[in-house]
Amino acid sequence: MALFFDVAWFETQLAERGIGRAALAAGAAMSEAELGFVFKDQRELSAAEVTAFAELLGATPAEVAERAGVSTPVPGANDAETRLARIEARLAAVEAALARLAR
Repeated sequence: MALFFDVAWFETQLAERGIGRAALAAGAAMSEAELGFVFKDQRELSAAEVTAFAELLGATPAEVAERAGVSTPVPGANDAETRLARIEARLAAVEAALARLAR
């Protein structure tokens, strides 16, 4: 995960799609000034903004969140279904480890 906002990656994605920062801001319902703070790593993205960026840039929300910095939320990462799936996976791993120890 990127420690800071990866400006170069976002600029490359915008250039590849032929759109500018203004379009990215508008697509995420942000002002250009707010987007400027994001690019300067002075403002975090919300989960909704990550989703909008992902749609505009043709990337996954997880990739956008990873490139946006350590505190950026991945949309859906904390919903109940996702959390339960993580808990079940961890429980299965613990049970498998216990079974190996019991042999």
